[in-house]
Amino acid sequence: MDHNNHVRLDAAELTPAVLEGATIYDADDNEVGTLDHVHGMGAGGTAVVDVGGFLGIGSKPVAVPLSDLDFMRDEDGDVHAVTTWTKDQLEAMPEHQDPE
Repeated sequence: MDHNNHVRLDAAELTPAVLEGATIYDADDNEVGTLDHVHGMGAGGTAVVDVGGFLGIGSKPVAVPLSDLDFMRDEDGDVHAVTTWTKDQLEAMPEHQDPE
């Protein structure tokens, strides 16, 4: 997928309702996961990304800074993000546990 023609989201669009469910791609355009949910917004925000598994089964949630994700819309209006993290790096991270 050529991300050069995709429109980057502006600050007003960076909300949980828009971001959750976004597909995450690495720098080599490999699908590495899906954004499950966010904790906080802006510079200190964290994205919880489900990585690994197959069709959502056996995946593991990991936390990455929102600032490590470049969010955009494709030609169909679907939101996705590109990161410099590789799938192996994400899968090696500790499993994220939401506070109860």
